[in-house]
Amino acid sequence: MPCVGRNVVYASGMSLVHDLQFAVQTARESGQIALRYYGTVERLTKTHATTTAEAVTEADRATQRHIVESLRRRFPQDGIVGEESDTGDSITFECPNPQGRNWVIDPIDGTNNFISGLGVWGVCLGLMDKGFPVLGVVYDVTRDQVYCAAKGEGAWLGNRRIRVLETGLSDASMLMMSSNLIDSSGRCPQWACRWIGQTNWKIRVMGSAAIEAVQVAAGVAHGAVTVNGKLWDCAAAAAVVLEAGGTITDLQGHPIFPYELKGYTGLKVPFLSAAPRARDPLLEYIRTYP
Repeated sequence: MPCVGRNVVYASGMSLVHDLQFAVQTARESGQIALRYYGTVERLTKTHATTTAEAVTEADRATQRHIVESLRRRFPQDGIVGEESDTGDSITFECPNPQGRNWVIDPIDGTNNFISGLGVWGVCLGLMDKGFPVLGVVYDVTRDQVYCAAKGEGAWLGNRRIRVLETGLSDASMLMMSSNLIDSSGRCPQWACRWIGQTNWKIRVMGSAAIEAVQVAAGVAHGAVTVNGKLWDCAAAAAVVLEAGGTITDLQGHPIFPYELKGYTGLKVPFLSAAPRARDPLLEYIRTYP
């Protein structure tokens, strides 16, 4: 099921493969729309589901409009959850059947990077069915790299199949960490301070939760932690990580999926993406140093 260049070619005729082909193409088209604005747009703010102002741009909204219009044409019966809305005061939530097929969209994951001209941001499309992520595309636009997966079809980076690391944690391990580490109590957890303060594990902060998470799927990192993510930061990347043999849990080790979509308004979804042998040691560290 590899994708080659800008034309996606699939070996299987399974229905989800055709859906994935469409999602990859839509992500690529959306990335080209976002590039027209890249590094030149004004930073706006939004506040929905939280009291904290978050960055948004007209590029986010234009990109999401293209994705939503494409999905409505191709899958008129599917639901849609999107980070943005044209008014800026709410998310997009159009899910007639929260337990059915619902697309979860992040038009630009890494908006602050995007505004500043730092080339680490992506377009994310995830498909959830019965609350589980069954398909995901994370398009790293400036590098033209597509991370994608569909349930039962493997995980791919372009035309190369990817797999999580099979080794345990060591001094050579790389860990990804979200840039916003302040938890729900308004403090930086001890585990995060200790990770930053040590020199054994290689800590990286990229500024895009989805791109960080798929580094686990690609076998680059043993783990990736996002403290203040939302469902659209997680859904697409989770499909890729899971299909690559990785794990997705909350920061206490509980399963995130199946996720109850009914009434979702943008509540936070903290998550840990991990290679199997790294999951338990990372969770134990997080529990030990709250």
